[in-house]
Amino acid sequence: MSSHIEVTIKKAEQRTVAFHAMKGPYSRMPDAFGQLFSWTDREGYRSAGPPSAMFFNVPGQVPDEELLWEVQLPIAKRVAPFGPDRRGLGVKRLNGAEMASTVHQGPYDKMEETYRALTGWLTEHGYEVAGPPEEVYLQGPGKYPPEQFLTEVGFPVRKR
Repeated sequence: MSSHIEVTIKKAEQRTVAFHAMKGPYSRMPDAFGQLFSWTDREGYRSAGPPSAMFFNVPGQVPDEELLWEVQLPIAKRVAPFGPDRRGLGVKRLNGAEMASTVHQGPYDKMEETYRALTGWLTEHGYEVAGPPEEVYLQGPGKYPPEQFLTEVGFPVRKR
């Protein structure tokens, strides 16, 4: 079933990220990233990698207005964790984790297929999900057309 995708198991290192905590529909993601990037520029935080997002509940299991998620930007500057502030902005350290990931190529509205294939692969290979999914945006809007978007989709995992 999921053999058509290439999955990598890797160790994600501990990292510091600036984040914008959000509640509501994912259609707000472009604005959330815009606010995060404006804030990190004002604060003088230098990016240490591509932007990403984490998702803490699942569409269809809760109404869109109840979706909890955040956009993140890894930063190079040493900053003590704080926040989120009243706007949802802050800095935190993410612990390292064993991750199962694959790369989705194409528009974001087709990513459900990639998630389905990845979770099928996990089941077939004796892994279970150990935390919220993460998307790392390697190539996205602004520079590329949707068919060329590249997104790394991953889950923290542990062997069953």
